[in-house]
Amino acid sequence: MKNSLNEKQLLFCCNYVKLGNVRESAVKAGFPSETALKDGLECLKRVRCQRIISQLRTVSAVKSAEILSGLERLAFGSCNDAVYLVFSEELPPADVISRLDLFNVSEVKRVKGGGVEVKLFDRQKALEKMFEFLNSTDSAENAASLLLALADDNSENEYNEN
Repeated sequence: MKNSLNEKQLLFCCNYVKLGNVRESAVKAGFPSETALKDGLECLKRVRCQRIISQLRTVSAVKSAEILSGLERLAFGSCNDAVYLVFSEELPPADVISRLDLFNVSEVKRVKGGGVEVKLFDRQKALEKMFEFLNSTDSAENAASLLLALADDNSENEYNEN
């Protein structure tokens, strides 16, 4: 079937959705590094490749939303339950602990002398990661849109020449 993709092309699509970089995706898919950019761009011109990338992005968009949600919880979430745990005179019962929101807790350990040390995730780093994540997804989407526009323009030029 002429419209089907070979294994390298399918791997390129998967890598491209994950990485957003044409050359790197092509190299990881097994194309020679000397021609990886050209080979990757050729893949992106194929309608079947474009459809697979679109489908994979739809699936990965769910994961992206989960990642962003987690980063938001780290950056803006409450640490009230962690404070409660630290200042409890005795270890709360298991059923109480199971209801605590400890998402922001990165580490809990007993220290010498009977105390408990609770470390929280760094809110500043979570905000920085959110910023990076949002910028990288925007850049990847913008690059893909540009390539699709170029591919469409190129096919129109071929049509007009014939």
